Amino acid sequence: MSNGFFIKTFGCQMNVYDSDKIVALLETRLGLQRVFDPHQARVLLTNTCSVREKAQEKLFSELGRWRSLKENQSNTIIGVGGCVASQEGEGIWKRAPYVDVIFGPQTLHRLPMLIRDVESGRRRRAIDISFPEIEKFDHLPESRIVGPSAQVSIMEGCSKYCSFCVVPYTRGEEFSRPFDEIILEIDELANNGAREVLLLGQNVNAYRGPTHDGKIVDLAALIRYVANVDGIDRIRYTTSHPVEFSDRLVSVHQDISQLVDHVHLPVQSGSDRILSAMKRGYTRLEYKSIIKSLRAVRPNISISSDFIVGFPGETDGDFQETLDLVNEVKFDPSFSFIYSARPGTPAAGFPDNVSPDTKRRRLEVLQREISKSAFGRSAEMVGTTQRILVTGVSKSDSAEISGRTENNRVVNFPGDASLVGQFLDVKITRALPNSLRGNTSRRSRLNHLK
Repeated sequence: MSNGFFIKTFGCQMNVYDSDKIVALLETRLGLQRVFDPHQARVLLTNTCSVREKAQEKLFSELGRWRSLKENQSNTIIGVGGCVASQEGEGIWKRAPYVDVIFGPQTLHRLPMLIRDVESGRRRRAIDISFPEIEKFDHLPESRIVGPSAQVSIMEGCSKYCSFCVVPYTRGEEFSRPFDEIILEIDELANNGAREVLLLGQNVNAYRGPTHDGKIVDLAALIRYVANVDGIDRIRYTTSHPVEFSDRLVSVHQDISQLVDHVHLPVQSGSDRILSAMKRGYTRLEYKSIIKSLRAVRPNISISSDFIVGFPGETDGDFQETLDLVNEVKFDPSFSFIYSARPGTPAAGFPDNVSPDTKRRRLEVLQREISKSAFGRSAEMVGTTQRILVTGVSKSDSAEISGRTENNRVVNFPGDASLVGQFLDVKITRALPNSLRGNTSRRSRLNHLK
């Protein structure tokens, strides 16, 4: 019998983080071995996203392909986790009755038990999509360093209840991990070779973590503590909400050199009328004020964002306001989507009077404008020298290595794998649509040996 498991991840960086934890759980607690071909696995898992309808349909397409694998090997176990599991629950069995295990984002730590229950026959099929909150972090295995850049989840859930968003219903309301646990985890990661940490949360700047002595620490204070962890030379965080972007957080960008020149700050629309219908809690002017404050203390900071086009009731005028905002702010590479109604959200009941053709046209125009802005910024970087954390071998050329600039651009340049985990000064020689090209000086390559 195969002892392998296969996992397919859909969605955001939080899902990627959760999938890494699932891998560690199954390896350490069930003795399973990860494989990268579903035909070689006896446990097939998906970790899902329900923010977009397309991601949800991808899940059921994948399950359809796995059905034949189970028909050929009856002891195969198929599990569905993540936000779709939380949203649909037992409804998944109506479309895919051959699924054995369903688990939510907050119960992934119980997955080994659910699999054992099905394998032993204690249950024909198992489901747990409850919200035990912080219990999840108490029962997850320790973080395993897999490279110089590590992700650390500091909070989960969302309490903003935007009218279009399903996250509060699938991941629960906001809750923050204890401050001491986070610092201990980051210290351990640094001891094992991490040079950069990415602090994760659905609304990461809403972090309010308790300390051992009963105090509450916000994201700004947490970043200051992380900057003092030996070995951590670069700090990122995502995803922020404009409502929670405090003056204290702006000041951290001024004071902490390890904090990168990049912020991901979803705006969703440039129209106040649409922002109000979305229940975002801020205006266009207030959003621009945050950007102005950040650029006052970090003139070169890059801003990426999320956009939704075709929200119910969006007029040509509303869309033009979004385009105007793009041209004013000069966004870096950003995410943009056509609105899709999510079951159970208030906006799902709004009259949708924007035609599919109009939505597609608006998306194309928006993406073209964002790409123009982002490429212009990349072109300005040609000839500059950027400090790059080498994270691995280039995906496109094994004779090259790759890393990211502070403003989150991938740079490929000549080098060998011995440089992974090092910071190098790289001169940018060319701007491409999705990356940069560069060269290192001999002095820079030698400095890492000192």
